[in-house]
Amino acid sequence: MSVVANWYPDPHNPAFVRYWDGNQWTQHVAPRQGATPAAQAQPVAAPRPASPQPGQQRVSQPPQPARMSLTQPQNTQPNRHDQRVPTFGAKKFAEQLQEENAYLRSIISQYALDDTIESERRKGELQGQVDSSRRDLAAVTEQVVGARGELARLSEQIVGARHTIDLQGLGIFDYEHPAESSTVLATQLEALRGRIKQTVRDGGATSATTQFTFNNSVAKGKKFVSDMSKLLLRGYNAEAENCVKSVRAGNLATAQKRLSTVVDQIARQGTMIDLHITPQYHELRLHELELAARHLQTVQREKELERERREELREQRKAEQELAREQEKLNKEKSHYLSTIAVLQANGDEAGVARLQAQLADVERALADVDYRAANIRAGHVYVISNVGAFGRDMVKIGMTRRLEPMDRVTELGDASVPFRFDVHALFFAQDAVSVEAALHRRFAERRVNKVNLRREFFRVTPDEVLEAIRDEQIEIVEFSVDVAGEEYLASAASGTA
Repeated sequence: MSVVANWYPDPHNPAFVRYWDGNQWTQHVAPRQGATPAAQAQPVAAPRPASPQPGQQRVSQPPQPARMSLTQPQNTQPNRHDQRVPTFGAKKFAEQLQEENAYLRSIISQYALDDTIESERRKGELQGQVDSSRRDLAAVTEQVVGARGELARLSEQIVGARHTIDLQGLGIFDYEHPAESSTVLATQLEALRGRIKQTVRDGGATSATTQFTFNNSVAKGKKFVSDMSKLLLRGYNAEAENCVKSVRAGNLATAQKRLSTVVDQIARQGTMIDLHITPQYHELRLHELELAARHLQTVQREKELERERREELREQRKAEQELAREQEKLNKEKSHYLSTIAVLQANGDEAGVARLQAQLADVERALADVDYRAANIRAGHVYVISNVGAFGRDMVKIGMTRRLEPMDRVTELGDASVPFRFDVHALFFAQDAVSVEAALHRRFAERRVNKVNLRREFFRVTPDEVLEAIRDEQIEIVEFSVDVAGEEYLASAASGTA
């Protein structure tokens, strides 16, 4: 028995009905009348209708379903999206597509689907506006968070500025401290300044009575004590800053005494209210002074060492230049002797040849000595000199030079920096002059005048003590003069100008 042509539930989608033409399913679909969400969600596999009985009339055009209500949006396009245009019968295929398109347009018009499509379009536009508004809201929220962070940062700066103003009112300023540029002391200085500021903020910089009354008023008395404490503390801090700015490498004790004097003055002026600078705060400011002096001493020491290094390099260059000039001179003499000897030999003057060969041997020995001095940087002359007119009788200078003419170095030491020339007690050559000098320096290390800059080779010893040390160290020396003339000093003393 065949099933008559009519609209039946779509076996692939129960929410729709599909037209059965009596022989097969067609592509015509429509929403199912009275379909519920539950019915739409449950797929119904309708059995394939049996073929109609022979002789039964086939319906060529599907009738329109009567009064179908739409319960949800649906896709009314036929399932043509996965079909290809056939090579043969393309015209017929296009006519079928036009027919289906017209039919779908009629469905849209019949059930007022235009409004639904417009609603969907409008809904999409509104959704886009909502998404845009949400993005704008997120951006504004991010700006608000950033503004709050900036506000918090500015609030902290305001608090810090207020604290700074309060400290400046008490004489605490962030002035330039010498130790700020020190790689070693900068961290200590920063921590110390933090303790100084915290002590002032906590009220631990000064101490005064709490029982003072002014015009029989405790409140006025308290205000008077507070004002006086701030005034005198400001004066103390200003003096501490001046001491730091004026301290030098060698006057730390003077600067500390100057600041301690201010503490005593404040204590005397504040006797009525028992006002004084607390010892712990005064100790912090003294330590600040010490850091400044330590850095300045380090800088001064570095400058002196650099100056001594430059002087040593100049001395070394002079010695090398002297050796080079002497070597050139001796080579010329050697060449002259050799050429003269060759001429005498050609003339048969044996006596002249022997005489010049002896002189040539002296030149070659001198040349060998110069070569040795140039190659051996430890060889040189050790000198022991003094300057009675400038330093007294109990001070000598012990040093060494690589000059070929060591007295040139002694003369340079007695330049315009001292009033009289140096007097020489000993001047002798040593194969290892560096070791000889070091041995004498170790012997008198405790009596060195400058214990910071070891290149200053002055010692508070007498020439007799130096001679005794040379003998103890078994240093070979030909001549040592304990008493020297000191002609310039004696002449000046005799004329009454020394």
